[in-house]
Amino acid sequence: MRDAKERDVFEYALLRVVPRVERGEQINAGVVVYCQARSFVEARVHLDEARLLALDPAADVAGVWAALRAVEGVCAGGERAGQAACDDAGRRFRWLIAPRSTVVQPGPVHTGLTLDPRGEPERLLDLLVR
Repeated sequence: MRDAKERDVFEYALLRVVPRVERGEQINAGVVVYCQARSFVEARVHLDEARLLALDPAADVAGVWAALRAVEGVCAGGERAGQAACDDAGRRFRWLIAPRSTVVQPGPVHTGLTLDPRGEPERLLDLLVR
């Protein structure tokens, strides 16, 4: 039985929007959190559209939102996750943090300790994105 004050290890990665890959400019637009001990994975997103358009006035804002919502869907599982729906939380997290050269990219993975894995996505979104 777990002690109520026992902390769990969690991992997280920022979701970055890179509207013009050749320029290397980016803004943080979300976070993906995974806690193996709780079999928990969740993404929270927030897109500052004004900042995005300041970097690239021709940015496809709707397309960026669609990509961010797709990450949330993979984390949520079910029909929204497509083929990933059958994967466990860890596999979905690993798939989402794999490097890619698209407009929405995961940053490096970081770790921490928490008493409340379900509260970490919102806390990290406030701290690192908003």
